[in-house]
Amino acid sequence: MNYQEEYREKLTTAQEAVRAVKSGDWVDYGWCTCTAHALDEALAARSGELSDVKIRGGILTRRPAIADVPEASRHFTWNSWHMTGVERKMMREGLAYYAPLRYSELPRYYRENLPEIDVAMLQVAPMDSHGWFNFGPNASHLAAVCQRARIVIVEVNRNIPYCMGGFENGVHISAVDKIVEGDNPPMEQMPAAGEPDEIDLAVAKQVVPQIPNGACLQLGIGSMPNAIGKLIAESDLRDLGVHTEMYVDAFVDMSAAGKITGQRKNIDRGRQTFAFGAGTQKMYDFLDHNPECMSVPVSYVNDIARISSIDNFISINGAVDVDLFGQVSSESSGVHQISGAGGQLDFVMGAYLSRGGKSFICCSSTVKDKKTGELHSRIRPTLIEGSAVTCTRANLQYLVTEYGMVNVKGLSVWERAEALIGVAHPQFREELIRQAEKMGIWRRSSK
Repeated sequence: MNYQEEYREKLTTAQEAVRAVKSGDWVDYGWCTCTAHALDEALAARSGELSDVKIRGGILTRRPAIADVPEASRHFTWNSWHMTGVERKMMREGLAYYAPLRYSELPRYYRENLPEIDVAMLQVAPMDSHGWFNFGPNASHLAAVCQRARIVIVEVNRNIPYCMGGFENGVHISAVDKIVEGDNPPMEQMPAAGEPDEIDLAVAKQVVPQIPNGACLQLGIGSMPNAIGKLIAESDLRDLGVHTEMYVDAFVDMSAAGKITGQRKNIDRGRQTFAFGAGTQKMYDFLDHNPECMSVPVSYVNDIARISSIDNFISINGAVDVDLFGQVSSESSGVHQISGAGGQLDFVMGAYLSRGGKSFICCSSTVKDKKTGELHSRIRPTLIEGSAVTCTRANLQYLVTEYGMVNVKGLSVWERAEALIGVAHPQFREELIRQAEKMGIWRRSSK
């Protein structure tokens, strides 16, 4: 049988395909911009027949249809590996829960720690002449998902870019049970980064001079990393490389400006390596069939040993809060889950271990309460009770706010308190000093 004949035999409708799901099943929806679409709608239409269906996924860019059925939480439970605003709202509705992880370990979770998946359903690019369905910009952990699923259903979408890689960036038709041709919705897009504000630029202007020619970059998501990318694109830097968990529009802009060649990378020379990507159509067009870009599983990209083997590795990430001991929370505020751990700790540790490498946690010094308009310091005496520690105090290297940059490696607790208070908003410094004194970590060396 040739691949086209096998394709026709396995081709079915979304409505028929989701009949494979039964009450109590564990179902995987894929990841980020390749989350099931037509299959999601078909499964939602069956909600009255189902109960206690447990679904895994993450980084939702749109609200799934299963969240809007009557008494949704009785029929479905969403389990997220990394939350977005869509999932936070579902959590408030009692429909979604966060699953803590080190993102680099996720493929192994599926292969060794989780029970067998009953049904996996995900969007893929059209089958190529060799029988492969490409995962698009979401290699991440999807090969492991397909390997562990009893039933694999792919939803073909002609708008998904074909992302070249090397391994585990697609699933072969021989491992697929059912094929659905969806409605070919456009790729889910992240809002285009607007012009950076004064705070973003103040932080970026401190970080960019720390980046040498030939450095290899990892950028987190958000306006601040994008501001740094913008300044890099306008700078005199050259021969930069990319080895990043998430591919974002900033890398496209830097490539267009001729800043990225990857020629000084110790591994994957000349290629921009990433685990998943989400951005605007400009980014998806850049990734499509681009041999310069390398889509691989997150266990490869986020491996600390691999990161540390790349010289001059520069890791740039954000934070929700930082306390005077140097603990960083980048995923929650108290027990309120905001996003997820992702690979921040992997990159913080890997960058520091790299020869010439540096790790930067960047944030504004304050955040404004949306309800009251009250200003709060992101640098706190201690993290809010219940906040998850994403980056431990032993691992933080550089912290950057609009008021300065400090390297806390090697500093005692009183030195850390002094350094971190020095980059806090001036409005909060006296109170932070008082709290540091109460905790016994303040030495009046420079007040």
